Amino acid sequence: MPLPRPSPQPPITERVLAIDPALRNTGWAILEKTGRDLKAIAYGVITNKPKLLHSGCLVAIREQLHEVIRQHSPTVCAIEATIYVQSFKTAIVLGTARAACLIAAAEHGMAIYEYAPKEVKQAAVGRGAAQKDQVAFMIRSMLRLRETPPPDAADALAVGIAHFQNADAGAAITREMKRV
Repeated sequence: MPLPRPSPQPPITERVLAIDPALRNTGWAILEKTGRDLKAIAYGVITNKPKLLHSGCLVAIREQLHEVIRQHSPTVCAIEATIYVQSFKTAIVLGTARAACLIAAAEHGMAIYEYAPKEVKQAAVGRGAAQKDQVAFMIRSMLRLRETPPPDAADALAVGIAHFQNADAGAAITREMKRV
């Protein structure tokens, strides 16, 4: 007598908060994936005025990301890693902006994943040295958006795509390891 086959499990839905951190223009995006279906739920740029002190920018980034998290209930956070910069001062400023983003996600108990800039561009365009306008164009096409997102939001969307591609690769490896 054959054993009954288990019924297929419904696809898991994961919602990611993806972030391209910067002090003046932090890109953010909420992407959702169910099975093979990937869609952009929301995206935008947290813009801080040039006259706002660095400390004020950090508070604004954390507060606005807190509001995005509250509205969209992401399950995980993906953030772009620090890029190589020529200036020590620029690296410190970028690091503090990243910290504000990381604190917002950590306060909500989210697991945080980090992706190198080249990995993000590779996921969006197919090569790691793409320009911002190329990333934005490809993101619009990949996610079937009606408009081209602002460059910083497009970068955040690309971070989310890199996260899901990485998760798919990890799941495939796990499946292969479990095969008999």
